[in-house]
Amino acid sequence: MTAKLRYEIEHVSRYRYAAPARACVMSLRLRPLEDRRQRVLAFTIETEPAAGLGYARDCFGNAHHLLTLHDPHEALAITARARVEVSPPGGSPPDRPGPDAWTTVRGWADSFAHWEFTHASALARGSPALSAFVAERGLAPTGDPLGAVAALSDAIHAAFTYAPGATTVESPIEHILESRRGVCQDYAHVMIAIARSWSIPARYVSGYLHVTGDDRATAPGNATHAWVECLLPGLGWVGIDPTNRGFAGARHIRIAAGRDYRDVSPTHGVRQGGGAAVLEVDVSVRGIPPDAP
Repeated sequence: MTAKLRYEIEHVSRYRYAAPARACVMSLRLRPLEDRRQRVLAFTIETEPAAGLGYARDCFGNAHHLLTLHDPHEALAITARARVEVSPPGGSPPDRPGPDAWTTVRGWADSFAHWEFTHASALARGSPALSAFVAERGLAPTGDPLGAVAALSDAIHAAFTYAPGATTVESPIEHILESRRGVCQDYAHVMIAIARSWSIPARYVSGYLHVTGDDRATAPGNATHAWVECLLPGLGWVGIDPTNRGFAGARHIRIAAGRDYRDVSPTHGVRQGGGAAVLEVDVSVRGIPPDAP
């Protein structure tokens, strides 16, 4: 069995305003997820200037901090630090689902339990451009569901060119479908929209990718990354990374999961005053020994 991996993460978001802001309220999703495969060993958030921080879980189970600042400020720095232990998946690739898997999947199409992840969302939805792409590439739910989503991931990887700056986090799905250029969130949104059209529950995952020692992996220079998880019969949620054409593994560190990017944005909020704003993000992910204190 492959050993568990440990990481130290520092995520710094720096907002600079053209004029003093009088107050702001922000939603933060920066604390890594915890489940049977991922354990948070330590986590802190610091802000400059000091701000109030409330904590809760959102409707998808993600850790959610609410930042409130009611003093004038021309800049705001948010620093999240985490130490995380990640276990590898049970198998790579996972075992194939049984022969009745598609019958089970199609039964999920109108299931209330999976509704959020089988129907369109703001950034992962059907469109004429998506239908044309599916037809052009001959994409169809054939074989077993695991093989179908793996083939879908491969097709998306082959169809698009990874090009930072070609899109923004709010770009509609048509932008990458027309230009064939985008980044990890675009790849994920296209894959999610197609998987949902096949009745496969699919969700967007935000996180980090530790690429040191792996020259084949693609991620932004600041290590932030996005990929897809599909719910498959007998397997549960299976992580698939269309940007890197493979299954998510122990180098993928999960922060939050939702319908699309809007549900898991690391920082998002409103402010009074401040004028134009500039956001700079600096992220570092460092592997540490498994016995580190």
